[in-house]
Amino acid sequence: MIPLIVNLVVLLLVLGVVAGIVTQSVRIVREYQRIVLFRLGKCVGVRGPGPVWMIPFVDRPVLVDMRELFVEIPHQSCITKDNVPIQIDFLVYRQVIDAVSSVIAVTNFHNAAQGIAATSLRAVIGDIVLDDVLARREQINQDLRIKLDEVTERWGVKVTAVEIREVVPAKDVQDAMNRQMSAERTRRAAVTEAEGKRQATITVAEGEKQSQILRAEGERQSQILKAEGYGQALQTVFASANLIDSKTMTLQVIDGLKALGASPSSKFVIPMEFTKLLGQVGQYLDSSLQSGTEEVPATEPSVNGEVQGALEPAGRPQAPSN
Repeated sequence: MIPLIVNLVVLLLVLGVVAGIVTQSVRIVREYQRIVLFRLGKCVGVRGPGPVWMIPFVDRPVLVDMRELFVEIPHQSCITKDNVPIQIDFLVYRQVIDAVSSVIAVTNFHNAAQGIAATSLRAVIGDIVLDDVLARREQINQDLRIKLDEVTERWGVKVTAVEIREVVPAKDVQDAMNRQMSAERTRRAAVTEAEGKRQATITVAEGEKQSQILRAEGERQSQILKAEGYGQALQTVFASANLIDSKTMTLQVIDGLKALGASPSSKFVIPMEFTKLLGQVGQYLDSSLQSGTEEVPATEPSVNGEVQGALEPAGRPQAPSN
């Protein structure tokens, strides 16, 4: 019975030793991981991914994550170029590109990156005024990334991005910024209102100008149409006058003498050219008497019903006295 128990114990010990040897001999490495292998304290290279065979109790592996990770930098106190204290927190994104250097060149990358990021941040912010810190975050992120990458490059680590999450000025600075923003909004409102009034005045003036131009153009067109109408009327009168003969004019003169005789006035002013018209009337009456086509009285009525005289046959009637 005792020998059986001893054999069982020995078997278990052998199995334990074999399991330990196998565990120390084989290591499964994932796709995003690498093993930096040390043999008797000396680095012999990088292994992985997949199964990695090692010499038990001789080789010592160090696992390295090759994925892109981030380091959170808590609020850091900084002073801007214009002596304004602010609090800034940001994230640093990094990725291991050389597994051997990341293990051999630095002890703890997380703490080392945090310290370098804090000092680099103060150096960058110290060269920028507060307004640029708030407005130029992309430029600050780029400057920080370059400065950090210069340091971490020798560690086999690449800084891929730096992102500022929050910038918190001091309380009195925030109050001053709020007052400045309120004043700026008031100024913009006043400028916008003045610009609107100016545009309205310009629009009204432009409308009045166009109205006056259109009114003047309408009057000009009206004057042109009136002138054209007068011209056509004169042309019509001239054409009609060309058709009038001496008999027609004589009849008009006779009608005028009748109207003159019916007038209540006692004095008349007769131009010298009127005698020629009377001569034409006399000739017309002589021709009418000779032809017997029309009866014409021998005398013309004068003013106040008196007969001034008979028309002379020679076409020179006696002019009424004044």
